[in-house]
Amino acid sequence: MRKRLGVILVVILLCACSQAQVKNYKFKVVKDYPHDMAAYTQGLFFHGGTLYETTGQYGTSSIRTVDLKTGKPIQNKKLSSKYFAEGSVIMGDYLYILTWTNKVAFVYDAKTLEYKKTISYPREGWGLTTDGKQLIASDGSANLYFMDEKFGLNRKLQVTMNGRPLKNLNELEWINGKIWANVYLTDTIVIINPSNGKVEGSLDCTGLLPDELWTSATDVLNGIAVDADGKIYVTGKNWPKLYQIELLK
Repeated sequence: MRKRLGVILVVILLCACSQAQVKNYKFKVVKDYPHDMAAYTQGLFFHGGTLYETTGQYGTSSIRTVDLKTGKPIQNKKLSSKYFAEGSVIMGDYLYILTWTNKVAFVYDAKTLEYKKTISYPREGWGLTTDGKQLIASDGSANLYFMDEKFGLNRKLQVTMNGRPLKNLNELEWINGKIWANVYLTDTIVIINPSNGKVEGSLDCTGLLPDELWTSATDVLNGIAVDADGKIYVTGKNWPKLYQIELLK
C-alpha cells in the first residue's frame, strides 16, 4: 500500500511540475495604432522596418504593406477571387503566402511584391513564419511543419500543452527563438519550444479590444508581429486597432 501511494505521489508531482512549466502571462498595452477594419487578418509580420499583412476571404484576399501610423495600405495586391489567403512571411529574397483550402502557395519578390510562381501545397494553409532557414507552417491541427523554400517537408512537430496536443494553431511568429501562435477561436497566444513542441508560455489577451470597439463585423484575435527592436504587436480579424503590447507575469 505504501509503495502504491508512493507511486501515486510521484505521478502527481510529475504532473504538477509539467503544468508549472507553462508560464502564464497577461498583457500591457504600450500603444495602439489604427487598423483597417476591412482587413480579415491572416498573416502579419515586419521585414526591413515595413509591416506586411495578408488578408483573407474569397474575393478580398490580398498581400499589402501597411503604414503603421495610419493603418492604411501602401502597396495592396489583391489575389484572384478564387483564392483565400492565409499566413505569409519573407525568407531570403521571396515572400511566401499560403492559401486555406486551395492546395497552393504563392511566391512573390520580397522587394517589389511581383508575382513569381505558384507551388502545390498538400495541406490546409493557416499560419506561416520562419526561423530564417526554414518555413514553419500550421494547418489548424496540433502540428507544425518545418519546410524548405520549395515547401518540401523537413520535419513535423506536434505541439503539446501540459502533455496534451494543442489544436487550432493558427497565425505564427518567430520571436527570440520561440514560436508564438494564435489559438484559433480563443483570446490565447501560446509560446512554443521549437525543439520539442512544448508550450512554455500562455498569453491571455482577453479584453484587449474594448467592448465599445466591437461591431457586428469584428472577428477573433489573429495576428502577431515583432519589429527589429523586439516590440510585439497583435491585432484581430476586422479589428479597428493594432496594439503594441508587453507581457506581464
